[in-house]
Amino acid sequence: MRVSTLSSSLPILPPSPSETRKPQILCNNFTTTHGVSADWAKKSLIGALSGALSFGILFSSPGSIAFQSPTVQSPPPPPSSSLSTKHDSSSELCREDERLVKAETGPEVVTNEGIVEEAWEIVNDSFLDTGRHRWSPQTWKQKKEDILTTSIPTRSKAHDIIKRMLASLGDPYTRFLSPEEFSKMARYDMSGIGLNLREVLEDDGGVKLKVLGLLLDGPAHSAGVRQGDEVLAVNEVDVRGKSAFEVSSLLQGPNETFVTIKVKHGNCGPIQSIAVQRQLVARTPVFYRLEQSENGNASVGYMRLKEFNALARKDLATAMKRLQDMGASYFVLDLRDNLGGLVQAGIEIAKLFLKEGETVIYTVGKDVQYQNTIVADTAPLVTAPVIVLVNNKTASASEIVASSLHDNCRAVLVGERTFGKGLIQSVFELHDGSGVVVTVGKYVTPNHRDINGNGIEPDYRNFPAWSDVRQHLSQCKLQQG
Repeated sequence: MRVSTLSSSLPILPPSPSETRKPQILCNNFTTTHGVSADWAKKSLIGALSGALSFGILFSSPGSIAFQSPTVQSPPPPPSSSLSTKHDSSSELCREDERLVKAETGPEVVTNEGIVEEAWEIVNDSFLDTGRHRWSPQTWKQKKEDILTTSIPTRSKAHDIIKRMLASLGDPYTRFLSPEEFSKMARYDMSGIGLNLREVLEDDGGVKLKVLGLLLDGPAHSAGVRQGDEVLAVNEVDVRGKSAFEVSSLLQGPNETFVTIKVKHGNCGPIQSIAVQRQLVARTPVFYRLEQSENGNASVGYMRLKEFNALARKDLATAMKRLQDMGASYFVLDLRDNLGGLVQAGIEIAKLFLKEGETVIYTVGKDVQYQNTIVADTAPLVTAPVIVLVNNKTASASEIVASSLHDNCRAVLVGERTFGKGLIQSVFELHDGSGVVVTVGKYVTPNHRDINGNGIEPDYRNFPAWSDVRQHLSQCKLQQG
Protein backbone atom coordinates (compact mmCIF):
# COMPACT_ATOMS: atom_id res chain seq x y z
CA MET A 1 0.00 0.00 0.00
CA ARG A 2 1.34 3.42 -0.89
CA VAL A 3 0.58 6.33 1.35
CA SER A 4 0.54 9.97 0.40
CA THR A 5 0.01 12.77 2.69
CA LEU A 6 -1.77 15.49 0.96
CA SER A 7 -2.67 18.74 2.49
CA SER A 8 -5.14 20.09 0.19
CA SER A 9 -4.98 23.64 0.07
CA LEU A 10 -7.56 24.66 -2.30
CA PRO A 11 -11.08 23.70 -1.98
CA ILE A 12 -14.06 25.38 -1.10
CA LEU A 13 -16.70 22.84 -1.76
CA PRO A 14 -16.49 19.16 -0.91
CA PRO A 15 -16.55 17.01 -4.02
CA SER A 16 -19.80 15.58 -5.21
CA PRO A 17 -19.97 11.79 -5.44
CA SER A 18 -19.72 11.87 -9.20
CA GLU A 19 -17.03 14.51 -9.35
CA THR A 20 -13.57 13.58 -10.54
CA ARG A 21 -10.95 16.03 -9.39
CA LYS A 22 -7.35 16.70 -10.17
CA PRO A 23 -5.27 16.75 -7.10
CA GLN A 24 -2.33 18.42 -6.17
CA ILE A 25 3.43 11.06 4.82
CA LEU A 26 2.55 8.04 7.45
CA CYS A 27 3.33 5.02 9.29
CA ASN A 28 1.97 1.86 10.70
CA ASN A 29 1.99 -1.76 9.83
CA PHE A 30 -0.90 -4.16 9.71
CA THR A 31 -1.79 -7.49 8.21
CA THR A 32 -5.36 -8.26 7.32
CA THR A 33 -6.90 -11.59 8.11
CA HIS A 34 -7.18 -12.21 4.39
CA GLY A 35 -3.43 -12.18 3.96
CA VAL A 36 -3.07 -8.64 2.66
CA SER A 37 0.03 -7.18 4.28
CA ALA A 38 0.42 -3.41 4.36
CA ASP A 39 3.60 -1.68 5.47
CA TRP A 40 2.67 2.00 5.54
CA ALA A 41 5.78 3.25 7.19
CA LYS A 42 8.05 2.11 4.43
CA LYS A 43 5.84 3.05 1.53
CA SER A 44 5.74 6.29 -0.34
CA LEU A 45 3.51 9.20 0.48
CA ILE A 46 1.94 11.35 -2.10
CA GLY A 47 1.18 14.49 -0.24
CA ALA A 48 -1.04 16.20 2.29
CA LEU A 49 -4.51 16.97 1.03
CA SER A 50 -6.29 19.64 2.85
CA GLY A 51 -8.86 20.90 0.51
CA ALA A 52 -11.49 20.05 -1.91
CA LEU A 53 -10.38 21.48 -5.19
CA SER A 54 -6.71 20.85 -5.17
CA PHE A 55 -4.11 19.39 -2.93
CA GLY A 56 -0.89 20.45 -1.36
CA ILE A 57 2.03 18.50 -0.16
CA LEU A 58 3.20 18.46 3.39
CA PHE A 59 6.44 16.58 3.27
CA SER A 60 7.60 14.45 6.12
CA SER A 61 9.14 11.08 6.19
CA PRO A 62 8.90 8.46 5.04
CA GLY A 63 8.00 9.79 1.62
CA SER A 64 6.44 12.52 -0.36
CA ILE A 65 5.66 13.27 -3.92
CA ALA A 66 4.90 16.00 -6.33
CA PHE A 67 2.08 15.68 -8.82
CA GLN A 68 0.54 15.95 -12.26
CA SER A 69 1.30 14.40 -15.58
CA PRO A 70 -0.64 12.68 -18.27
CA THR A 71 0.59 9.19 -17.67
CA VAL A 72 2.72 7.31 -15.24
CA GLN A 73 4.61 4.64 -17.00
CA SER A 74 6.16 1.32 -16.08
CA PRO A 75 9.59 1.83 -17.47
CA PRO A 76 11.73 -0.33 -19.69
CA PRO A 77 15.40 -0.71 -18.79
CA PRO A 78 17.36 2.51 -19.21
CA PRO A 79 18.88 3.02 -22.65
CA SER A 80 22.59 3.08 -23.23
CA SER A 81 24.08 6.55 -23.15
CA SER A 82 27.30 8.25 -24.04
CA LEU A 83 27.03 10.19 -20.80
CA SER A 84 29.02 9.01 -17.80
CA THR A 85 27.86 5.61 -16.56
CA LYS A 86 29.21 3.56 -13.68
CA HIS A 87 28.49 -0.02 -12.77
CA ASP A 88 30.26 -3.19 -11.78
CA SER A 89 29.67 -6.88 -12.28
CA SER A 90 27.58 -7.07 -9.11
CA SER A 91 25.00 -4.78 -10.76
CA GLU A 92 24.11 -7.36 -13.40
CA LEU A 93 23.97 -10.09 -10.76
CA CYS A 94 21.68 -7.90 -8.66
CA ARG A 95 19.35 -7.34 -11.61
CA GLU A 96 19.26 -11.06 -12.37
CA ASP A 97 18.41 -11.78 -8.74
CA GLU A 98 15.58 -9.22 -8.85
CA ARG A 99 14.08 -10.82 -11.96
CA LEU A 100 14.41 -14.27 -10.43
CA VAL A 101 12.61 -13.27 -7.27
CA LYS A 102 9.82 -11.65 -9.27
CA ALA A 103 9.46 -14.74 -11.45
CA GLU A 104 9.29 -17.03 -8.43
CA THR A 105 6.86 -15.03 -6.34
CA GLY A 106 4.54 -13.84 -9.12
CA PRO A 107 1.91 -11.16 -8.64
CA GLU A 108 0.27 -10.71 -5.24
CA VAL A 109 -3.30 -11.96 -5.08
CA VAL A 110 -5.66 -9.67 -3.23
CA THR A 111 -9.15 -10.75 -2.28
CA ASN A 112 -12.19 -8.51 -2.39
CA GLU A 113 -12.60 -8.93 1.35
CA GLY A 114 -8.96 -8.04 1.84
CA ILE A 115 -9.34 -4.74 -0.05
CA VAL A 116 -12.34 -3.76 2.08
CA GLU A 117 -10.54 -4.68 5.28
CA GLU A 118 -7.45 -2.77 4.19
CA ALA A 119 -9.52 0.39 3.74
CA TRP A 120 -11.21 -0.23 7.11
CA GLU A 121 -7.82 -0.52 8.85
CA ILE A 122 -6.61 2.76 7.38
CA VAL A 123 -9.58 4.65 8.76
CA ASN A 124 -9.34 2.85 12.09
CA ASP A 125 -5.70 3.84 12.52
CA SER A 126 -5.63 7.34 11.04
CA PHE A 127 -9.02 9.03 10.68
CA LEU A 128 -9.49 12.23 12.70
CA ASP A 129 -13.09 13.17 13.47
CA THR A 130 -13.02 16.94 13.13
CA GLY A 131 -16.14 17.66 15.15
CA ARG A 132 -19.02 15.76 13.61
CA HIS A 133 -18.93 13.17 16.42
CA ARG A 134 -20.21 10.43 14.13
CA TRP A 135 -17.21 8.14 14.52
CA SER A 136 -16.23 5.93 17.43
CA PRO A 137 -13.95 2.88 17.66
CA GLN A 138 -16.89 0.75 18.79
CA THR A 139 -19.23 1.60 15.90
CA TRP A 140 -16.39 1.32 13.40
CA LYS A 141 -15.46 -2.14 14.67
CA GLN A 142 -19.08 -3.23 14.44
CA LYS A 143 -19.22 -1.99 10.85
CA LYS A 144 -16.29 -4.21 9.95
CA GLU A 145 -17.94 -7.25 11.53
CA ASP A 146 -21.20 -6.56 9.71
CA ILE A 147 -19.51 -6.15 6.33
CA LEU A 148 -17.21 -9.15 6.48
CA THR A 149 -19.81 -11.67 7.64
CA THR A 150 -20.82 -12.15 4.01
CA SER A 151 -18.74 -12.83 0.93
CA ILE A 152 -17.95 -10.08 -1.57
CA PRO A 153 -18.23 -11.61 -5.04
CA THR A 154 -16.73 -8.88 -7.23
CA ARG A 155 -14.18 -6.09 -7.06
CA SER A 156 -16.84 -3.59 -8.09
CA LYS A 157 -18.92 -4.69 -5.09
CA ALA A 158 -15.90 -4.27 -2.81
CA HIS A 159 -15.40 -0.72 -4.06
CA ASP A 160 -19.08 0.09 -3.51
CA ILE A 161 -18.82 -1.19 0.07
CA ILE A 162 -15.78 1.00 0.70
CA LYS A 163 -17.62 4.04 -0.67
CA ARG A 164 -20.59 3.47 1.65
CA MET A 165 -18.29 2.74 4.57
CA LEU A 166 -16.44 6.03 4.11
CA ALA A 167 -19.65 7.99 3.51
CA SER A 168 -20.93 6.83 6.91
CA LEU A 169 -18.18 8.89 8.56
CA GLY A 170 -19.95 12.11 7.58
CA ASP A 171 -16.68 13.71 6.43
CA PRO A 172 -17.01 15.20 2.91
CA TYR A 173 -13.26 14.98 2.32
CA THR A 174 -12.81 11.30 3.20
CA ARG A 175 -13.59 9.36 0.06
CA PHE A 176 -12.74 6.48 -2.26
CA LEU A 177 -10.62 6.76 -5.41
CA SER A 178 -10.95 4.36 -8.30
CA PRO A 179 -7.69 3.04 -9.80
CA GLU A 180 -8.04 5.62 -12.58
CA GLU A 181 -8.59 8.47 -10.12
CA PHE A 182 -5.73 7.31 -7.92
CA SER A 183 -3.31 7.20 -10.86
CA LYS A 184 -4.00 10.89 -11.49
CA MET A 185 -2.85 11.66 -7.96
CA ALA A 186 0.68 10.69 -8.92
CA ARG A 187 0.83 12.97 -11.91
CA TYR A 188 1.33 16.48 -10.60
CA ASP A 189 4.64 17.68 -11.95
CA MET A 190 6.32 20.27 -9.73
CA SER A 191 9.81 19.62 -11.05
CA GLY A 192 9.40 21.34 -14.40
CA ILE A 193 10.97 18.40 -16.25
CA GLY A 194 8.08 15.97 -16.10
CA LEU A 195 8.84 13.74 -13.13
CA ASN A 196 7.50 13.18 -9.62
CA LEU A 197 9.77 12.57 -6.64
CA ARG A 198 9.12 10.67 -3.45
CA GLU A 199 11.11 10.16 -0.26
CA VAL A 200 11.68 6.51 0.60
CA LEU A 201 12.72 5.53 4.12
CA GLU A 202 15.56 3.00 4.30
CA ASP A 203 16.04 0.33 6.95
CA ASP A 204 19.00 2.25 8.45
CA GLY A 205 16.90 5.41 8.87
CA GLY A 206 18.27 7.17 5.81
CA VAL A 207 16.07 8.57 3.05
CA LYS A 208 16.38 8.01 -0.68
CA LEU A 209 14.78 10.22 -3.32
CA LYS A 210 13.16 8.16 -6.05
CA VAL A 211 11.25 8.90 -9.22
CA LEU A 212 7.64 7.94 -8.54
CA GLY A 213 6.18 8.77 -11.96
CA LEU A 214 7.09 10.22 -15.31
CA LEU A 215 5.35 12.32 -17.91
CA LEU A 216 5.39 10.06 -20.95
CA ASP A 217 7.65 11.62 -23.60
CA GLY A 218 8.32 14.51 -21.21
CA PRO A 219 11.79 16.04 -20.82
CA ALA A 220 13.07 13.62 -18.15
CA HIS A 221 11.61 10.52 -19.80
CA SER A 222 12.96 11.46 -23.22
CA ALA A 223 16.43 12.01 -21.75
CA GLY A 224 16.53 8.54 -20.20
CA VAL A 225 15.20 8.90 -16.65
CA ARG A 226 13.02 5.97 -15.62
CA GLN A 227 10.42 5.34 -12.97
CA GLY A 228 12.05 3.97 -9.80
CA ASP A 229 15.40 5.69 -10.46
CA GLU A 230 17.12 7.11 -7.37
CA VAL A 231 18.16 10.77 -7.68
CA LEU A 232 21.67 11.29 -6.31
CA ALA A 233 22.61 14.82 -7.39
CA VAL A 234 21.33 17.85 -9.29
CA ASN A 235 23.93 19.94 -11.15
CA GLU A 236 26.63 18.16 -9.11
CA VAL A 237 24.94 19.13 -5.83
CA ASP A 238 24.51 16.07 -3.59
CA VAL A 239 20.83 15.81 -2.67
CA ARG A 240 21.19 13.33 0.19
CA GLY A 241 19.24 14.61 3.17
CA LYS A 242 17.14 16.98 1.09
CA SER A 243 13.35 16.74 0.81
CA ALA A 244 11.46 16.03 -2.39
CA PHE A 245 10.23 19.62 -2.31
CA GLU A 246 13.78 21.03 -2.07
CA VAL A 247 15.06 18.86 -4.90
CA SER A 248 12.09 19.70 -7.10
CA SER A 249 13.04 23.36 -6.60
CA LEU A 250 16.62 22.60 -7.65
CA LEU A 251 15.33 20.99 -10.84
CA GLN A 252 13.40 24.11 -11.83
CA GLY A 253 14.87 26.84 -13.96
CA PRO A 254 14.34 29.01 -17.04
CA ASN A 255 12.56 27.42 -19.97
CA GLU A 256 14.81 25.54 -22.44
CA THR A 257 17.86 25.60 -20.15
CA PHE A 258 19.48 22.33 -19.08
CA VAL A 259 19.76 20.66 -15.70
CA THR A 260 22.03 17.67 -15.07
CA ILE A 261 20.72 15.00 -12.76
CA LYS A 262 22.66 11.99 -11.53
CA VAL A 263 20.47 8.93 -11.10
CA LYS A 264 20.92 5.30 -10.15
CA HIS A 265 18.76 3.02 -12.29
CA GLY A 266 16.93 0.39 -10.27
CA ASN A 267 18.09 -0.77 -6.86
CA CYS A 268 21.67 -1.50 -7.71
CA GLY A 269 22.87 0.67 -10.57
CA PRO A 270 24.19 1.63 -12.99
CA ILE A 271 24.71 5.31 -12.11
CA GLN A 272 24.22 7.80 -14.92
CA SER A 273 24.45 11.59 -15.29
CA ILE A 274 21.71 12.84 -17.60
CA ALA A 275 21.27 16.33 -19.09
CA VAL A 276 17.58 17.25 -19.26
CA GLN A 277 16.23 20.30 -21.06
CA ARG A 278 13.62 22.12 -19.02
CA GLN A 279 10.22 22.86 -20.49
CA LEU A 280 7.83 25.41 -19.11
CA VAL A 281 5.21 23.53 -17.08
CA ALA A 282 4.15 25.74 -14.19
CA ARG A 283 3.48 29.44 -14.63
CA THR A 284 4.53 32.01 -12.11
CA PRO A 285 1.69 32.80 -9.66
CA VAL A 286 3.32 36.06 -8.54
CA PHE A 287 2.57 39.57 -9.82
CA TYR A 288 4.26 42.55 -8.17
CA ARG A 289 4.76 46.29 -8.54
CA LEU A 290 6.06 49.28 -6.59
CA GLU A 291 3.44 51.84 -5.57
CA GLN A 292 3.42 55.07 -3.61
CA SER A 293 1.44 55.49 -0.41
CA GLU A 294 -1.51 57.89 -0.45
CA ASN A 295 0.48 60.76 1.01
CA GLY A 296 3.40 59.97 -1.28
CA ASN A 297 5.84 59.70 1.61
CA ALA A 298 6.59 55.99 1.28
CA SER A 299 7.01 53.29 -1.34
CA VAL A 300 4.84 50.18 -1.03
CA GLY A 301 5.69 46.82 -2.54
CA TYR A 302 2.48 45.18 -3.76
CA MET A 303 2.60 41.40 -4.35
CA ARG A 304 -0.31 39.34 -5.68
CA LEU A 305 -0.07 35.58 -5.12
CA LYS A 306 -2.66 33.69 -7.18
CA GLU A 307 -1.88 30.14 -6.01
CA PHE A 308 0.70 28.09 -4.15
CA ASN A 309 2.39 26.10 -6.90
CA ALA A 310 5.97 24.89 -7.20
CA LEU A 311 7.21 28.32 -8.31
CA ALA A 312 5.43 30.34 -5.61
CA ARG A 313 8.13 30.46 -2.94
CA LYS A 314 10.99 31.13 -5.33
CA ASP A 315 9.16 33.80 -7.33
CA LEU A 316 7.75 35.56 -4.26
CA ALA A 317 11.23 35.72 -2.69
CA THR A 318 12.53 37.26 -5.91
CA ALA A 319 9.72 39.83 -5.88
CA MET A 320 10.39 40.72 -2.23
CA LYS A 321 14.10 41.26 -2.89
CA ARG A 322 13.52 43.38 -5.98
CA LEU A 323 10.88 45.54 -4.31
CA GLN A 324 13.13 46.06 -1.31
CA ASP A 325 16.00 47.05 -3.63
CA MET A 326 13.62 49.49 -5.34
CA GLY A 327 13.01 51.21 -2.00
CA ALA A 328 9.84 49.58 -0.62
CA SER A 329 9.36 50.41 3.06
CA TYR A 330 5.99 48.59 3.36
CA PHE A 331 4.58 45.46 1.75
CA VAL A 332 1.12 44.29 0.71
CA LEU A 333 0.58 40.56 0.17
CA ASP A 334 -2.67 40.00 -1.70
CA LEU A 335 -4.17 36.55 -0.99
CA ARG A 336 -7.72 37.35 -2.04
CA ASP A 337 -9.33 34.55 -4.09
CA ASN A 338 -6.30 32.35 -3.45
CA LEU A 339 -7.77 28.93 -2.69
CA GLY A 340 -4.40 27.41 -1.83
CA GLY A 341 -2.32 24.80 -3.63
CA LEU A 342 0.84 23.17 -2.29
CA VAL A 343 0.68 23.46 1.49
CA GLN A 344 4.45 23.08 1.78
CA ALA A 345 4.84 26.12 -0.47
CA GLY A 346 2.59 28.06 1.92
CA ILE A 347 4.71 27.02 4.89
CA GLU A 348 7.93 28.04 3.14
CA ILE A 349 6.44 31.39 2.12
CA ALA A 350 5.37 32.17 5.70
CA LYS A 351 8.97 31.51 6.79
CA LEU A 352 10.16 34.31 4.49
CA PHE A 353 8.58 36.83 6.89
CA LEU A 354 9.29 35.22 10.28
CA LYS A 355 12.22 35.25 12.69
CA GLU A 356 14.09 32.03 13.32
CA GLY A 357 12.25 29.95 15.92
CA GLU A 358 8.84 31.57 15.44
CA THR A 359 5.92 29.18 14.94
CA VAL A 360 4.47 28.87 11.45
CA ILE A 361 1.64 26.47 12.28
CA TYR A 362 0.71 23.52 14.49
CA THR A 363 -0.64 20.25 13.14
CA VAL A 364 -2.93 18.06 15.22
CA GLY A 365 -3.87 14.46 14.44
CA LYS A 366 -4.78 11.06 15.83
CA ASP A 367 -1.44 9.69 14.68
CA VAL A 368 1.63 11.18 16.40
CA GLN A 369 3.07 11.88 12.96
CA TYR A 370 0.56 14.70 12.62
CA GLN A 371 1.22 16.23 16.02
CA ASN A 372 3.87 18.70 14.98
CA THR A 373 5.06 22.25 15.52
CA ILE A 374 6.47 23.81 12.36
CA VAL A 375 8.86 26.72 12.99
CA ALA A 376 10.88 29.15 10.90
CA ASP A 377 14.51 28.10 10.60
CA THR A 378 16.10 31.18 9.03
CA ALA A 379 16.10 34.97 9.40
CA PRO A 380 13.27 36.87 7.64
CA LEU A 381 13.80 38.12 4.11
CA VAL A 382 12.10 41.43 4.94
CA THR A 383 11.22 43.07 8.26
CA ALA A 384 9.04 45.96 7.07
CA PRO A 385 5.33 46.10 8.11
CA VAL A 386 3.00 43.97 5.99
CA ILE A 387 -0.68 44.09 5.12
CA VAL A 388 -2.24 40.80 4.01
CA LEU A 389 -5.41 41.18 1.93
CA VAL A 390 -7.95 38.37 2.47
CA ASN A 391 -11.53 37.50 1.59
CA ASN A 392 -13.95 34.58 1.83
CA LYS A 393 -12.07 32.74 -0.92
CA THR A 394 -8.77 32.86 0.93
CA ALA A 395 -8.37 29.20 1.90
CA SER A 396 -6.04 26.48 3.17
CA ALA A 397 -2.37 27.31 2.37
CA SER A 398 -3.39 30.99 2.14
CA GLU A 399 -4.88 30.77 5.63
CA ILE A 400 -1.68 29.21 6.94
CA VAL A 401 0.32 32.17 5.65
CA ALA A 402 -2.20 34.79 6.82
CA SER A 403 -2.58 33.35 10.34
CA SER A 404 1.16 32.79 10.74
CA LEU A 405 2.04 36.39 9.86
CA HIS A 406 -0.86 37.72 11.92
CA ASP A 407 -0.21 35.71 15.09
CA ASN A 408 3.52 36.51 15.02
CA CYS A 409 2.75 40.25 14.78
CA ARG A 410 4.28 40.50 11.32
CA ALA A 411 1.17 41.60 9.45
CA VAL A 412 -2.34 42.93 9.83
CA LEU A 413 -5.20 41.27 7.94
CA VAL A 414 -7.49 43.44 5.85
CA GLY A 415 -10.73 42.45 4.13
CA GLU A 416 -13.19 39.65 4.95
CA ARG A 417 -13.23 36.53 7.13
CA THR A 418 -11.32 33.75 5.36
CA PHE A 419 -12.90 30.53 4.13
CA GLY A 420 -11.91 28.19 6.97
CA LYS A 421 -10.24 25.14 5.40
CA GLY A 422 -7.64 23.69 7.71
CA LEU A 423 -7.76 19.92 7.34
CA ILE A 424 -5.04 17.47 6.34
CA GLN A 425 -5.93 14.49 4.20
CA SER A 426 -3.69 11.59 3.29
CA VAL A 427 -4.04 9.50 0.17
CA PHE A 428 -3.49 5.77 0.66
CA GLU A 429 -3.04 3.34 -2.20
CA LEU A 430 -4.79 0.01 -1.74
CA HIS A 431 -3.35 -3.22 -3.09
CA ASP A 432 -5.54 -3.27 -6.19
CA GLY A 433 -4.46 0.19 -7.37
CA SER A 434 -7.46 2.02 -5.97
CA GLY A 435 -7.11 4.38 -3.03
CA VAL A 436 -8.76 6.22 -0.18
CA VAL A 437 -8.43 9.85 0.87
CA VAL A 438 -8.75 10.14 4.64
CA THR A 439 -8.82 13.18 6.92
CA VAL A 440 -5.91 12.58 9.30
CA GLY A 441 -5.25 15.96 10.89
CA LYS A 442 -5.89 19.67 11.01
CA TYR A 443 -3.99 22.95 11.24
CA VAL A 444 -4.01 25.15 14.32
CA THR A 445 -2.62 28.71 14.24
CA PRO A 446 0.32 29.89 16.37
CA ASN A 447 -2.27 31.41 18.75
CA HIS A 448 -3.96 27.99 18.97
CA ARG A 449 -7.02 28.82 16.90
CA ASP A 450 -8.64 26.09 14.84
CA ILE A 451 -8.82 27.30 11.23
CA ASN A 452 -11.22 24.65 9.95
CA GLY A 453 -14.81 25.77 9.83
CA ASN A 454 -13.94 29.04 11.53
CA GLY A 455 -11.75 31.01 9.18
CA ILE A 456 -9.72 33.98 10.34
CA GLU A 457 -11.21 37.37 11.17
CA PRO A 458 -9.42 40.38 9.64
CA ASP A 459 -8.10 43.23 11.77
CA TYR A 460 -9.60 45.82 9.41
CA ARG A 461 -12.41 45.75 6.87
CA ASN A 462 -10.98 48.65 4.88
CA PHE A 463 -7.42 49.56 4.01
CA PRO A 464 -5.86 51.32 7.06
CA ALA A 465 -3.27 54.06 7.17
CA TRP A 466 0.27 52.76 7.46
CA SER A 467 0.67 54.65 10.75
CA ASP A 468 -2.23 52.56 12.13
CA VAL A 469 -0.58 49.41 10.86
CA ARG A 470 2.66 50.26 12.66
CA GLN A 471 0.79 51.03 15.87
CA HIS A 472 -1.25 47.82 15.65
CA LEU A 473 1.85 45.65 15.16
CA SER A 474 3.70 47.43 17.94
CA GLN A 475 0.83 46.80 20.39
CA CYS A 476 0.65 43.17 19.28
CA LYS A 477 4.33 42.66 20.11
CA LEU A 478 3.92 44.33 23.51
CA GLN A 479 1.02 42.02 24.37
CA GLN A 480 3.00 38.96 23.36
CA GLY A 481 6.07 40.12 25.25
